[in-house]
Amino acid sequence: MMEAWFLEDQTDDFGIRIRIKSILHCEFSDYQEIAVYDTFEFGKMLVLDKATMFTEKNEFVYHEMLGLIPLFAHEKPERILVIGGGDGGVVRECLKNPFVKHIDLVEIDKRVIEVSKKFFPEVAFGLEDKRVKIIPEDGIEFVKRIKLNDREDEKYDVILVDSTDPIGFAEGLFRRDFYESVAGSLKNDGIFAAQTESPFFNEGLIKNIGRIINEIYEKSSLYCATVPIYPGGLWSFTVGSKKYDPKIVNESYRGFDFDRHNFKYYSPEIHASSFILPNFARDILK
Repeated sequence: MMEAWFLEDQTDDFGIRIRIKSILHCEFSDYQEIAVYDTFEFGKMLVLDKATMFTEKNEFVYHEMLGLIPLFAHEKPERILVIGGGDGGVVRECLKNPFVKHIDLVEIDKRVIEVSKKFFPEVAFGLEDKRVKIIPEDGIEFVKRIKLNDREDEKYDVILVDSTDPIGFAEGLFRRDFYESVAGSLKNDGIFAAQTESPFFNEGLIKNIGRIINEIYEKSSLYCATVPIYPGGLWSFTVGSKKYDPKIVNESYRGFDFDRHNFKYYSPEIHASSFILPNFARDILK
């Protein structure tokens, strides 16, 4: 019997392979190849341009850690912007915060949203929430406009960048001018966070982004989580804050019942410990 495998190359000398049961979906949108595989080990898996976005088995790690760390560090995150993240996982987690009143999801490829709703309803169901507005637009151009708006009430408490790898149309999401537009789109006490790839394979990118964010924000940090499906297993996120210490849960959540939400990875203890970096990762930022 012939076996079918999905192979994701990280470098010329290293890749990850996953045995698949079947191909559930494959198409070329206006921006990228979108595929959904059913795998033996991880269940259904979303792949964009041959790069794994998430799997059913462990999607909660990435989505909780990108969405919850910045929000629980903020005193009162009422207005949220998510750039990318058309699968809805980060939006789902943000909606668990008691202060959230409105989320704008800016996703350039509406087909990612449609495919995710069909094949990953347990991830995408938050996109139907009345507090969520979906904006099918380029996130780079969107924050350029928001930055020029002088009205503080139309800016955001938290901006999260849930991007694909820094290649192709997503490359601009890793540049200084984009990060400056993001900072200008935040309120005076706003927080920004983005996924920033693997400390094992992307040292240069992490170093460059860390330097930029440190220059833009009052407080900046790198934090990590273990995501088995991603190359190297250890994944990094970079956070910049205009006021609050991103390393600690804000005092405004004193008495909040974290257990009620059944977080699978996140907890106040994990929040703090995720900023304790292994020496090699800490040295990247020196």
